[in-house]
Amino acid sequence: MDDESLQSVTSTMREINRAWLEGRIDDLGRKIHRDIVMILPGFAGRIRGSADFLLGFKEFCESATIHEFEEFDQQIDRIGHTAVVAFRYEMLYERSGQKYQAKGRDLWVFEEKDGDWLAVWRTMLDMEEIAA
Repeated sequence: MDDESLQSVTSTMREINRAWLEGRIDDLGRKIHRDIVMILPGFAGRIRGSADFLLGFKEFCESATIHEFEEFDQQIDRIGHTAVVAFRYEMLYERSGQKYQAKGRDLWVFEEKDGDWLAVWRTMLDMEEIAA
C-alpha cells in the first residue's frame, strides 16, 4: 500500500474512533456506508444498515463514561478499492456505577469511493470484559 493510501485509511479509522469516543455519532455516520454490516462478538448475530449500527454507538455513549481508550498493533491491508483495518484495544469505562475493563481486537473493512474511505463491515474479536 502506498503512503498516501495508508495515511488516508489510517486517518479515516482515527476519525471514526475519535467521533464515537467524543459522542459525535453524526460525525461517525459520515464515515459509514448506509448498508454497513456488523457481526456481533462471537458471531452471535448481525446488524445491517447504518441506522442500527449507529444506534449501538449512541446507546453505549449515552450509558457509559469512557475513562481510557488505547489502540495499538494496527495492521492495514489494501487490495484495489478495499482496505482491512485491524487493531487491538484496551478500554476502561463506567456504566451504572460499575467500572469495566475491556480489551480485544477490532476489525473493519473499508471501501474506497471517490477518494474517500467508508466503513462497510465490522466485527470485534478476542473480546474480554471484566469488572475493574
